[in-house]
Amino acid sequence: MVVHFDAPDPDYPLPPINEIPDEDADKPKEAYKLTTTLNGFPAIIFGAATFSRIYNETDHISGVTPLRAARLALRYGINAFDTSPFYGDSEIILGNALRALGHEFPRHSYTLISKVGRYPTEFDYAPEAIESSIARSLRRLHTDYLDVVYLHDVEFVADEKLPRRGGNHVAALGEEREQYGLNENQEGETYTDKDHKILSAVKKLFELRDDRGVIKRVGISGFPLPTLLRLAILIQKRLGKPVDLVMSYCHLTLQNSTLEQFKSEFGPRAGVKQVITASPIAMGLLRPSPLQAHPAPLEIRVAAKRAVQLSEEWDASGTGLPDLALQYTFARAREIGVPVAVGLSTLDEVHASVKAWHEVDVEGLATKEEWGARVKSVQDLFRDVRMLDYSWATP
Repeated sequence: MVVHFDAPDPDYPLPPINEIPDEDADKPKEAYKLTTTLNGFPAIIFGAATFSRIYNETDHISGVTPLRAARLALRYGINAFDTSPFYGDSEIILGNALRALGHEFPRHSYTLISKVGRYPTEFDYAPEAIESSIARSLRRLHTDYLDVVYLHDVEFVADEKLPRRGGNHVAALGEEREQYGLNENQEGETYTDKDHKILSAVKKLFELRDDRGVIKRVGISGFPLPTLLRLAILIQKRLGKPVDLVMSYCHLTLQNSTLEQFKSEFGPRAGVKQVITASPIAMGLLRPSPLQAHPAPLEIRVAAKRAVQLSEEWDASGTGLPDLALQYTFARAREIGVPVAVGLSTLDEVHASVKAWHEVDVEGLATKEEWGARVKSVQDLFRDVRMLDYSWATP
């Protein structure tokens, strides 16, 4: 199928702003307001993939809850939003909400992050498609510039250059770096025309940033960290300038925290100014009811189920493991200076996320012995089956 960027968009009308509920639940708890920023980003980034049928029912995304969640987030200081054309109608719903909130939160008060290259039906990294995609995103988001644009899920288009798709890839920084294309004498090397597609796409994004001003920062996003590092190095060497950001997901979690080792490589070797992590719950793995089609190997999914059962000893409500997972990611992200993109759907989820950050950042939760023992008990379950820090094959 071909992406028709000029096709009419679905309509999601909103009532007048004065008719949308603004109750106690819509107000932030003053003590929990987010003040930490990392290179211009709030510590928590609002993941708006939730504004789609991927994660929510039509009644949810077509109602006023997305607007209320976005408004509450902004009131807390979560003033960056991550969306993508791949996330169904997310850009449309987010754009409508932010436009309706313009009187309280004008455009300059928040950061808009979107993506190009991956769409619900296909990938298209052609420069002309990227330009059309950006134009559509600007229209959908009711803005004349985007603060960040990622080339979305680059591993599906690039040469992965992985000796194995699943496993602990930290060896890419050491004894196996040549197999991953990460030896110093391999920097800037291209292997197939796949890598050239990445270069031409990023070159177009640089043009839109440097010559047209419709993008402020350019990044690449995806899952496998060695591929992201290799491509970031390649871009700097071949195009003469680095990407501004790199985002990976599920690599700063209770099950896999290998982003900590890779993070320090992106700046010195590829000139990347900011690394961002996403999905602290590991694509729902660390919830009581994960997706049946989760890409993790069976051993990881069984260990996660045991972790849910273990967490019931300290929280019978069923939120013990996801709460611990969020706290853990926030604690590690705070330590290494990495913003965290968290998928948020409801007012309760926004309140819970800032509460978790406050517990880590202000109350020092990560220094408490009982909390550390819980983290270790969960990680031991993955360690026992040799799946701690294991990256599954790209989903």
